[in-house]
Amino acid sequence: MDERISREKERIREHIWRLLLEEKVARFPLPVRGRIPNFAGSIRAAIRLAQHEIFSKAKVVFVSPDSPQRPVRELVLKSGKILVMATPKLREGFLILHRKNISPSEIKYASTIRGAFRYGIKVELPDYKIDLKVTGSVAVTLDGRRLGKGGGYSDLEYAILRETGNIDNNTIIATTVHDLQIVEHIPVTRHDVFLDYIFTPTRTIRTSKKFKNPSGIILEELDEDKIAKIPILKKLLTEKFRK
Repeated sequence: MDERISREKERIREHIWRLLLEEKVARFPLPVRGRIPNFAGSIRAAIRLAQHEIFSKAKVVFVSPDSPQRPVRELVLKSGKILVMATPKLREGFLILHRKNISPSEIKYASTIRGAFRYGIKVELPDYKIDLKVTGSVAVTLDGRRLGKGGGYSDLEYAILRETGNIDNNTIIATTVHDLQIVEHIPVTRHDVFLDYIFTPTRTIRTSKKFKNPSGIILEELDEDKIAKIPILKKLLTEKFRK
């Protein structure tokens, strides 16, 4: 990544983490620095998403394992939809959760990371076409740009699932954030995935998306250490370059 772009992205992250603390809207887990920040109103943002037609039409919903998206995961399970989650840093593949395997009293717990590992089925890759992907964000723009915490895993999840056909051009990409996380500009790189919708505690935003999402894995954007630590990525790359 261009060093100037990298520095600007980090400047925006630091600004948002500091702003959420200053405005007293940051929520547990703390500190928010280095995380997808949890925020006051995350439940309202999740409900706003769940009331939208993109949610009602979806049968299979991928939701990031980040703290502010826990209410989204709970609503997915309560609605009877299939929930797909990535394991942390993709090292153990993906988790599939079905409401039929979870008692009503355990749905909230199942929407946590620990609960998902207890009630979910661990798979190398999902067997489902994903209709809606909900990701965590540090900052977003009204034209659909998204900034994560810097690890690149959300974009990599997309790339892997796009490579395998679990995601395509019809898959809706959305996020839930606090209103303060909307910024004027975020620089763009080749592997970035762009948002179709942004849901905040007070707003539903259809982005003016001007960019195309990657069509799969971009080898030049990966380092050998990351490939070595993610078994499914290593396998896909081996198969891809064997053809």
